Amino acid sequence: MIITPLFVIFFLAVFILVWLFTNTIDKRKWLSLLLAIVLTPIIYFYVFYPLINIFSSYHHEKHFDSNNWKNKPALRYEMSNEMISDQLFIGKTKPEVESVLGKSEWFGWDDTIKANSPNKWNYNLGYKPGAFNMNQECLEFIFKDNKVISTKQYQLETQFE
Repeated sequence: MIITPLFVIFFLAVFILVWLFTNTIDKRKWLSLLLAIVLTPIIYFYVFYPLINIFSSYHHEKHFDSNNWKNKPALRYEMSNEMISDQLFIGKTKPEVESVLGKSEWFGWDDTIKANSPNKWNYNLGYKPGAFNMNQECLEFIFKDNKVISTKQYQLETQFE
């Protein structure tokens, strides 16, 4: 376990809340302190920490790896931030992008031609973890003169029938 400042602050907050609660049960300070010391790790790891993970949108991020991109498509969202922020594909040609990422999963809609454009390649990134996340993450590469000029990430709302 890595002890970070945020972990210490959250752990102390849980300890104080548990100690205040145990004081309402019994006025003996030594018993309240003992109960708070014993109950704090249990409440932190089995109540507080799972709730934080359910309701926060934090997810792990990984460096881009072509093999993981192709073999684990459900975890592509972990690599997308690096691809966009570091502009890994800006200036690359269509064959270069296809050799690294594989064939485009679908073409994006272009309003100027009122059709799906072969210059807008889209890839499915999967679903970010979270309790109420109903949106599928997608990544779009926009080409001009056979070279990537921009990349953007967007969300598609999932509709269940």
